[in-house]
Amino acid sequence: MATVNERDDAAVQPPGPGFGPSVRLAPAPIDRRSLNIPNAITLSRLILAIMLFAMIGYPGWWMSSAVLFVVAASTDFLDGYFARKYGQVTTLGRIMDPFVDKIIVGGAFLFLMRHDAGVSAWMVLIVLGREMFVTSLRGFMEQHGIDFSADRTGKLKMVLQCIAVTVALLSMSRLFIVYPAFQTFRDLLLWGMTAFTAYSGIAYFMRAMRALRDHLARA
Repeated sequence: MATVNERDDAAVQPPGPGFGPSVRLAPAPIDRRSLNIPNAITLSRLILAIMLFAMIGYPGWWMSSAVLFVVAASTDFLDGYFARKYGQVTTLGRIMDPFVDKIIVGGAFLFLMRHDAGVSAWMVLIVLGREMFVTSLRGFMEQHGIDFSADRTGKLKMVLQCIAVTVALLSMSRLFIVYPAFQTFRDLLLWGMTAFTAYSGIAYFMRAMRALRDHLARA
Protein backbone atom coordinates (compact mmCIF):
# COMPACT_ATOMS: atom_id res chain seq x y z
CA MET A 1 0.00 0.00 0.00
CA ALA A 2 2.75 2.36 0.67
CA THR A 3 3.66 2.67 -2.99
CA VAL A 4 0.16 2.56 -4.40
CA ASN A 5 -0.28 6.31 -4.51
CA GLU A 6 3.26 7.55 -5.00
CA ARG A 7 3.77 9.81 -7.98
CA ASP A 8 6.55 9.25 -10.48
CA ASP A 9 5.93 12.41 -12.43
CA ALA A 10 3.12 14.76 -13.38
CA ALA A 11 2.15 16.56 -16.56
CA VAL A 12 -0.74 18.69 -17.75
CA GLN A 13 -3.13 16.67 -19.88
CA PRO A 14 -6.07 17.66 -22.08
CA PRO A 15 -9.24 18.32 -20.10
CA GLY A 16 -11.33 15.31 -19.22
CA PRO A 17 -14.98 15.31 -20.29
CA GLY A 18 -16.86 17.68 -18.03
CA PHE A 19 -13.99 18.24 -15.61
CA GLY A 20 -12.02 21.10 -17.14
CA PRO A 21 -8.21 21.17 -17.21
CA SER A 22 -6.66 18.45 -15.13
CA VAL A 23 -3.26 17.38 -13.98
CA ARG A 24 -2.68 13.66 -14.16
CA LEU A 25 0.11 11.19 -13.89
CA ALA A 26 2.62 10.80 -16.67
CA PRO A 27 4.71 7.93 -15.34
CA ALA A 28 8.12 7.29 -16.76
CA PRO A 29 8.28 4.22 -19.01
CA ILE A 30 9.34 0.94 -17.49
CA ASP A 31 13.13 0.71 -17.75
CA ARG A 32 16.12 -0.53 -15.78
CA ARG A 33 15.10 1.63 -12.83
CA SER A 34 12.31 -0.88 -12.27
CA LEU A 35 14.90 -3.54 -11.40
CA ASN A 36 15.32 -2.40 -7.81
CA ILE A 37 14.99 -3.69 -4.26
CA PRO A 38 11.39 -2.49 -3.61
CA ASN A 39 10.08 -4.23 -6.73
CA ALA A 40 12.05 -7.37 -5.89
CA ILE A 41 10.39 -7.40 -2.46
CA THR A 42 6.97 -6.97 -4.08
CA LEU A 43 7.70 -9.86 -6.44
CA SER A 44 8.82 -12.02 -3.51
CA ARG A 45 5.45 -11.30 -1.86
CA LEU A 46 3.70 -12.70 -4.93
CA ILE A 47 5.83 -15.85 -4.76
CA LEU A 48 5.04 -16.21 -1.05
CA ALA A 49 1.35 -15.80 -1.86
CA ILE A 50 1.48 -18.70 -4.33
CA MET A 51 3.24 -20.84 -1.72
CA LEU A 52 0.59 -19.85 0.83
CA PHE A 53 -2.29 -20.89 -1.41
CA ALA A 54 -0.63 -24.25 -2.00
CA MET A 55 -0.17 -24.80 1.75
CA ILE A 56 -3.79 -23.88 2.54
CA GLY A 57 -4.83 -26.73 0.29
CA TYR A 58 -3.14 -29.27 2.57
CA PRO A 59 -4.80 -29.88 5.98
CA GLY A 60 -2.40 -29.82 8.89
CA TRP A 61 -0.32 -26.90 7.64
CA TRP A 62 -2.44 -24.19 9.23
CA MET A 63 0.17 -22.90 11.67
CA SER A 64 2.84 -22.76 8.97
CA SER A 65 0.36 -21.06 6.63
CA ALA A 66 -0.36 -18.40 9.27
CA VAL A 67 3.35 -17.70 9.74
CA LEU A 68 3.90 -17.52 5.98
CA PHE A 69 0.98 -15.13 5.57
CA VAL A 70 2.33 -12.82 8.29
CA VAL A 71 5.76 -12.79 6.61
CA ALA A 72 4.24 -12.09 3.19
CA ALA A 73 1.97 -9.32 4.51
CA SER A 74 4.88 -7.73 6.39
CA THR A 75 6.87 -7.25 3.19
CA ASP A 76 4.21 -4.76 2.10
CA PHE A 77 5.71 -2.28 4.54
CA LEU A 78 9.26 -2.98 3.41
CA ASP A 79 8.82 -2.30 -0.30
CA GLY A 80 7.16 1.04 0.37
CA TYR A 81 9.81 1.99 2.93
CA PHE A 82 12.73 1.29 0.59
CA ALA A 83 10.97 2.93 -2.37
CA ARG A 84 10.54 6.18 -0.45
CA LYS A 85 13.90 6.12 1.33
CA TYR A 86 15.98 5.57 -1.79
CA GLY A 87 13.76 7.38 -4.28
CA GLN A 88 12.99 4.17 -6.18
CA VAL A 89 9.28 4.67 -6.83
CA THR A 90 8.61 3.32 -10.34
CA THR A 91 5.69 2.76 -12.67
CA LEU A 92 6.12 -1.00 -12.35
CA GLY A 93 6.04 -0.73 -8.57
CA ARG A 94 2.86 1.36 -8.61
CA ILE A 95 1.19 -1.36 -10.68
CA MET A 96 2.58 -4.43 -8.93
CA ASP A 97 2.14 -3.36 -5.30
CA PRO A 98 -1.66 -3.00 -5.18
CA PHE A 99 -2.07 -5.98 -7.51
CA VAL A 100 -0.07 -8.28 -5.22
CA ASP A 101 -1.88 -6.93 -2.14
CA LYS A 102 -5.23 -7.88 -3.64
CA ILE A 103 -3.94 -11.27 -4.76
CA ILE A 104 -2.63 -12.29 -1.34
CA VAL A 105 -5.59 -11.06 0.72
CA GLY A 106 -8.37 -11.88 -1.73
CA GLY A 107 -6.81 -15.23 -2.59
CA ALA A 108 -6.43 -16.16 1.08
CA PHE A 109 -10.13 -15.52 1.71
CA LEU A 110 -11.10 -17.51 -1.38
CA PHE A 111 -9.05 -20.52 -0.31
CA LEU A 112 -10.23 -20.28 3.31
CA MET A 113 -13.83 -20.36 2.12
CA ARG A 114 -13.28 -24.02 1.16
CA HIS A 115 -12.47 -24.94 4.76
CA ASP A 116 -14.15 -24.67 8.14
CA ALA A 117 -12.46 -21.35 8.86
CA GLY A 118 -15.53 -19.21 9.46
CA VAL A 119 -15.22 -17.47 6.07
CA SER A 120 -18.53 -17.32 4.20
CA ALA A 121 -19.10 -16.66 0.51
CA TRP A 122 -20.86 -13.36 1.23
CA MET A 123 -17.82 -12.16 3.18
CA VAL A 124 -15.54 -12.91 0.25
CA LEU A 125 -17.98 -11.15 -2.09
CA ILE A 126 -17.86 -7.98 0.02
CA VAL A 127 -14.06 -8.07 0.32
CA LEU A 128 -13.45 -8.59 -3.40
CA GLY A 129 -16.29 -6.30 -4.47
CA ARG A 130 -14.95 -3.47 -2.34
CA GLU A 131 -11.46 -3.85 -3.80
CA MET A 132 -12.70 -3.80 -7.40
CA PHE A 133 -14.97 -0.83 -6.72
CA VAL A 134 -12.33 1.31 -5.01
CA THR A 135 -9.69 0.42 -7.61
CA SER A 136 -12.02 1.52 -10.41
CA LEU A 137 -12.98 4.64 -8.49
CA ARG A 138 -9.33 5.54 -7.89
CA GLY A 139 -8.52 5.12 -11.56
CA PHE A 140 -11.41 7.39 -12.54
CA MET A 141 -10.45 10.09 -10.06
CA GLU A 142 -6.76 10.11 -10.93
CA GLN A 143 -7.60 10.15 -14.64
CA HIS A 144 -9.04 13.59 -14.03
CA GLY A 145 -6.15 14.78 -11.89
CA ILE A 146 -7.85 14.32 -8.52
CA ASP A 147 -5.66 12.88 -5.78
CA PHE A 148 -7.21 9.74 -4.35
CA SER A 149 -4.48 8.41 -2.11
CA ALA A 150 -5.22 5.70 0.41
CA ASP A 151 -6.42 7.17 3.70
CA ARG A 152 -6.49 5.84 7.24
CA THR A 153 -9.74 4.00 6.60
CA GLY A 154 -8.19 2.00 3.78
CA LYS A 155 -5.04 1.25 5.73
CA LEU A 156 -6.99 0.14 8.80
CA LYS A 157 -9.14 -2.06 6.57
CA MET A 158 -6.01 -3.79 5.28
CA VAL A 159 -4.71 -4.34 8.82
CA LEU A 160 -8.02 -5.86 9.93
CA GLN A 161 -8.10 -8.14 6.90
CA CYS A 162 -4.58 -9.38 7.57
CA ILE A 163 -5.41 -10.05 11.23
CA ALA A 164 -8.61 -11.84 10.22
CA VAL A 165 -6.81 -14.11 7.76
CA THR A 166 -4.13 -14.94 10.34
CA VAL A 167 -6.68 -15.76 13.04
CA ALA A 168 -8.76 -17.84 10.60
CA LEU A 169 -5.70 -19.90 9.71
CA LEU A 170 -4.71 -20.36 13.35
CA SER A 171 -8.26 -21.38 14.29
CA MET A 172 -7.87 -24.58 12.26
CA SER A 173 -4.54 -25.57 13.80
CA ARG A 174 -4.41 -28.26 16.48
CA LEU A 175 -3.15 -25.68 18.96
CA PHE A 176 -6.30 -23.53 18.80
CA ILE A 177 -9.09 -25.70 17.38
CA VAL A 178 -9.77 -27.18 20.82
CA TYR A 179 -10.71 -23.77 22.26
CA PRO A 180 -14.33 -22.81 21.48
CA ALA A 181 -13.65 -19.28 22.75
CA PHE A 182 -11.00 -18.80 20.07
CA GLN A 183 -13.46 -19.94 17.40
CA THR A 184 -15.98 -17.41 18.69
CA PHE A 185 -13.33 -14.68 18.65
CA ARG A 186 -12.49 -15.64 15.05
CA ASP A 187 -16.11 -15.41 13.95
CA LEU A 188 -16.62 -12.03 15.62
CA LEU A 189 -13.41 -10.75 14.06
CA LEU A 190 -14.45 -11.91 10.59
CA TRP A 191 -17.84 -10.26 10.92
CA GLY A 192 -16.27 -7.04 12.18
CA MET A 193 -13.68 -7.07 9.41
CA THR A 194 -16.36 -7.57 6.77
CA ALA A 195 -18.50 -4.76 8.18
CA PHE A 196 -15.54 -2.38 8.26
CA THR A 197 -14.55 -3.38 4.72
CA ALA A 198 -18.03 -2.42 3.52
CA TYR A 199 -17.88 0.80 5.52
CA SER A 200 -14.52 1.73 4.01
CA GLY A 201 -15.95 1.27 0.52
CA ILE A 202 -18.81 3.63 1.35
CA ALA A 203 -16.37 6.09 2.94
CA TYR A 204 -14.23 6.12 -0.21
CA PHE A 205 -17.34 6.71 -2.34
CA MET A 206 -18.41 9.67 -0.20
CA ARG A 207 -14.88 11.04 -0.32
CA ALA A 208 -14.89 10.75 -4.11
CA MET A 209 -18.20 12.61 -4.36
CA ARG A 210 -16.86 15.47 -2.23
CA ALA A 211 -13.66 15.64 -4.27
CA LEU A 212 -15.62 15.71 -7.54
CA ARG A 213 -17.88 18.46 -6.23
CA ASP A 214 -14.90 20.59 -5.23
CA HIS A 215 -13.18 19.85 -8.55
CA LEU A 216 -16.24 20.94 -10.54
CA ALA A 217 -16.60 24.08 -8.42
CA ARG A 218 -13.04 25.12 -9.33
CA ALA A 219 -13.39 24.23 -13.02
